[in-house]
Amino acid sequence: MARSKEVFNKREKEKQRQKEKKEKREKMEERRANQVKGKSLDDMMAYLDENGNISSSPPDPEKKKVFNLEDIEIGVPKGREMEDPIKEGRVDHFNASKGYGFIVTNNGERVFFHVNQVKGLIREGDIVSFTVERSPKGLNALGVAKKQ
Repeated sequence: MARSKEVFNKREKEKQRQKEKKEKREKMEERRANQVKGKSLDDMMAYLDENGNISSSPPDPEKKKVFNLEDIEIGVPKGREMEDPIKEGRVDHFNASKGYGFIVTNNGERVFFHVNQVKGLIREGDIVSFTVERSPKGLNALGVAKKQ
């Protein structure tokens, strides 16, 4: 009479569990044996070489680079002043009912303006003078006035 498969599978499973326990114990003992405690400060020290790579040896003082503090910019660089704060352009689009429009400057850039920034009455095609302000959404025109 043949043995049932359940008994065979139970024995095999138990052997597998014992094998896994033994392997786990061996790995744990190996880790304990290779564990390094109490490293010296020099062994734990890391250095940057002249290219910014991490190394275990100190960098060569001959290859040291010198930087001026004034040349280092942290954060967003300061806005550059424009040569001519007052610009001229032509009103390309103006929607009086919604209260906004666009001006095309002489160098071809489009600038948004709101009706609150308009001095007097303007229409599409009028030549206007204005100052430019940079906003998170783009360029805005301030103090828009019709050119006489």
